[in-house]
Amino acid sequence: MTINRRDFLQALAAAGAIASTAALAAPPPAQAGTAPTNPKPDHDMSGMPASWMGSERIAMLLYPGFTALDLIGPQHFLGGLMGATVDLVAQTREPVISDNGLAILPTATFDDCPRDLDLLFSPGGAGGTLDAMENAALIAFVADRGARAKRVCSVCTGSLVLAKAGLLRGYRATSHWVARDLLADFGATPVDARVVVDRNRITGAGVSAGLDLGLALVAAMRDVTYAQTAQLTAEYAPQPPLSAGTPATAPKAVTDSVLAMFTGFTARSKLIAAATP
Repeated sequence: MTINRRDFLQALAAAGAIASTAALAAPPPAQAGTAPTNPKPDHDMSGMPASWMGSERIAMLLYPGFTALDLIGPQHFLGGLMGATVDLVAQTREPVISDNGLAILPTATFDDCPRDLDLLFSPGGAGGTLDAMENAALIAFVADRGARAKRVCSVCTGSLVLAKAGLLRGYRATSHWVARDLLADFGATPVDARVVVDRNRITGAGVSAGLDLGLALVAAMRDVTYAQTAQLTAEYAPQPPLSAGTPATAPKAVTDSVLAMFTGFTARSKLIAAATP
């Protein structure tokens, strides 16, 4: 017998949950012609606390050249939210290729995506992110859905996409350390932190911070026990073999080399900001 991650998470959570007599509704079905992003579990979930079942609509943005781990980290946790529907949204239904060549199949387009969302998320990247910031249709979509979404979130330079759409003006936010100060060009207040929460704007730092952001969102959208169960199921207890994950711990030569790699990114972002009304 095999069991997928979502079913395992729910079964493990049930073992430690306070029993509830409330029968829980099944997750909403996927749209016709699309792969289900939250499959119905094949076991009885009636013993789960009623508060652990939701009905959120979550949209996670895809665009050519995005960084896959920016997306996959949060999606790992958000995809385990009982009852939630998670759509991977792109301009078309064609596979979207990440910056490292990973192809992701969208489940919805900008036109298909619900107008009212519980959570809108943007991943980051490098050149692909800058291209996204200059994609009028993409920015219009982000601005429209983000204006009404209950939560607006990003990881890494995805915060620049939100900022370009006008969604971070007057908000505290973070990004990859190379790009963090660029947020000020769009009217945001840069903050050096792993996850920054300012009202309903929740932003994560570079790439791997998506796991932290995902856990923080699960705790906020369900409860701490649910999030702890998700963390334990993922065995998320990082012990990196090196200590060079931030400029504060990396050798100066390494930091300088990374900064040099992103000189063009910084310059182009500033040009985009200067052209933004």
